[in-house]
Amino acid sequence: MKVDFVDLRAQYRSIQPEVDPAIQKVLESCAFSGGPFVASFEGNFAKAHQAGHCVGVNSGTSALHVALMALGIKHGDEVIVPTNTFFATPEAVSLTGATPVLVDCEPRYYNIDPEKAEAACTERTKAIIAVHLYGQPAGLNAIAAVAARRRILLIEDCAQAHLAEYKGRPVGTRGICGCFSFYPGKNLGAYGEAGAVLTNDPSLAERMRALRDHGALKKYYHTLVGHNYRMEGIQGAVLDVKLRHLQAWTEARRRNAGLYREHLKDIAEVALPEEMPDASHVYHLFVVRVPERDRLISTLKEDGVSTGIHYPVPCHLQEAFSGLRTPPGSCPVAERYAGGILSLPMFPELTEDQIAYVAERIRRFYRR
Repeated sequence: MKVDFVDLRAQYRSIQPEVDPAIQKVLESCAFSGGPFVASFEGNFAKAHQAGHCVGVNSGTSALHVALMALGIKHGDEVIVPTNTFFATPEAVSLTGATPVLVDCEPRYYNIDPEKAEAACTERTKAIIAVHLYGQPAGLNAIAAVAARRRILLIEDCAQAHLAEYKGRPVGTRGICGCFSFYPGKNLGAYGEAGAVLTNDPSLAERMRALRDHGALKKYYHTLVGHNYRMEGIQGAVLDVKLRHLQAWTEARRRNAGLYREHLKDIAEVALPEEMPDASHVYHLFVVRVPERDRLISTLKEDGVSTGIHYPVPCHLQEAFSGLRTPPGSCPVAERYAGGILSLPMFPELTEDQIAYVAERIRRFYRR
């Protein structure tokens, strides 16, 4: 049996009667950069997350960067970032000229450790970025308390956590803003690159709208030095269609996570992901920890099962950040997990037969 890691074709086929006409409308109107299709999506996405404002941009990385710029993060500042995240999170800090301060994750849920984050704060710390990794909300109560005590900004990186909830409230607005990615493989994915920032602060939203368009709210009148971070009209139209299905797709992901738990529970070698109390995990990824990880990956590939590693090298050990002087051993939890974490196939259209097959192949590997 062949089991893809993500099957975007299956999703497209399921919504083709809706998405093809939406794209055609963009082509007929020639609203290719920004415009009404982007504005429509921005309004609907903000409403889905109970946010006052949504600023659409051209990638999740741009969302982080434009938010940090709009908040005034600059050279000489420090921003606390988890080392167990995709490179884009600390990269966006570096793009502002500020210094990312990389800290370890807590051992149960893979997200940033609030105690270690507070211990890393200095007089130069201006913000902390809470990444909701794999679709699991970070412990926002504890992180918000750190931010309040240290009088720093809380920014949420929601790139993997569309519609995730913490204590009954969607992620993205507990901090000053929440940054989202719509990379094609995300829970809500564009047909290309796209991203967005949510906020309840109208002045921040206005500043980000200017920064995404060369620092101009009115064409040819530039009040800031910004970037070309505009969202394309086609992406806005596609995302607006897909947003209507996101809740059902999220429920399917949670169902599939439950099936994985049932089929894998008797394999002692597999450490299953835990769900944090009072949080709704949306399972962008289903991440387990296993011994002999690399050999298992090779065996599963031979059996037709595609897998992933998120992430094989913690950010503090990346060559690009060698100048930060965060040596091996400084983030022991993330370093230990990096050698054993394994992402299994996860997408809404995944079938129970496919999940059972993946589990059976894993069981066979460990009972060989």
